[in-house]
Amino acid sequence: MLLSGEEESAGVASSGIPGKRVWAFDGEGPITIMVDLKKFDVSLERGFLPDTDPLRRLPSAFDAWEEVALNLPKLLMGSDLRGIVQRLPEFPVEKIADERELRRAMVCLSYIGHAYVWTGDAAQTLPSVLARPWVAVAERMGRPPILSYQSYALDNWYRFDPAGPIECGNIGLIQNFWGGADEEWFILIHVDIEFKAARAITAIPGAIAAAQSGDAASLASALTQIAESVDQMQATMERMPEWCDPYIYFHRVRPYIHGWKNNPATPNGVVYEGEFGGQPQILRGETGAQSSIVPCLDGLLGVGHENDPLKEYLMEMRTYKPPQHRAYLEWIEANSGVREFVTTRNDEGLTAVYNRCLEAVEKFRSLHLEYAAKYIFSQIQKDEKNPSQVGTGGTPFMVYLKKHRDETGAHVVGS
Repeated sequence: MLLSGEEESAGVASSGIPGKRVWAFDGEGPITIMVDLKKFDVSLERGFLPDTDPLRRLPSAFDAWEEVALNLPKLLMGSDLRGIVQRLPEFPVEKIADERELRRAMVCLSYIGHAYVWTGDAAQTLPSVLARPWVAVAERMGRPPILSYQSYALDNWYRFDPAGPIECGNIGLIQNFWGGADEEWFILIHVDIEFKAARAITAIPGAIAAAQSGDAASLASALTQIAESVDQMQATMERMPEWCDPYIYFHRVRPYIHGWKNNPATPNGVVYEGEFGGQPQILRGETGAQSSIVPCLDGLLGVGHENDPLKEYLMEMRTYKPPQHRAYLEWIEANSGVREFVTTRNDEGLTAVYNRCLEAVEKFRSLHLEYAAKYIFSQIQKDEKNPSQVGTGGTPFMVYLKKHRDETGAHVVGS
């Protein structure tokens, strides 16, 4: 018998999208997912990566800006980057034709903006020629005008072989600050992880539907797929040291991704000339906490966090995510009853695979913590703009990462 779930249907999973069928379930076979993932900008094959490869360069009307963005590795070694930016022509925001161009515009402006602030002594004001288009594009993207994870990683790669896989070895960065193997590899590892996470991210609606329809076997199948996906993420993360050296990362890659919140070099934030009534903006920098993968897994598995500064920070990070990804996370949290189903079912096999998911996420977080210690905390700070005790998001990251990991492990059933 085929059961189909819609918002109006009683006793089945609700999508939060009126009138949309969200899943179908064959009682004698696996769940067939019919979630309208496009509404959440989630790709069946790529997860949170864009469904179409990112645009590598804007049209000719934007050439002056593209020349600066693509030549940042050279301009940062020069002595007049800020003067060059100040003399740029107006950024023709009105000529952005589609979503791919909008995303590339945000990448271009974000990289130029961070290069402008962090070259030499930290700039306290962005010139209007840069501030105005950056704010305008950011508003259309539904995100703050600062470099965030979407522009740093999700929208910043291309394939050497367009028919080949989206994974390290066949991908390169479109946009750099300094360039070089360490910067490339650091970001590309994240792109590869996002691709590996697609199986987990797209299995979530099926897991929710199985829990709500009382089908332990199909839930176990979905959770197994999720655990395997997280294992693949782990294997990719373990490759970080291959081409990214901790010293070079800390002193050459990391300085440009800081924001202007809780950074001693920008104690009052940064003024966007001609915007926000002249009031300085205090915004966090790019950080992996802006990725939606692990928060979605937390939401599915029912991993909760205490009401403390860490939770406040995680909630704040949602405002830096693409709005559609944020909506998907909120949908998962509102609909998942997986943990409740597992803890009341008394099914050893189901409990084991649920715990396997938690343990895989905990292991992933443990490796992240290990890298944070090695690549950041243990490095010798030489510049107040690049503190080793505070993350690029402006937080006491070692405390937060340890707590995150421990809270995950505490949710193992029967521990």
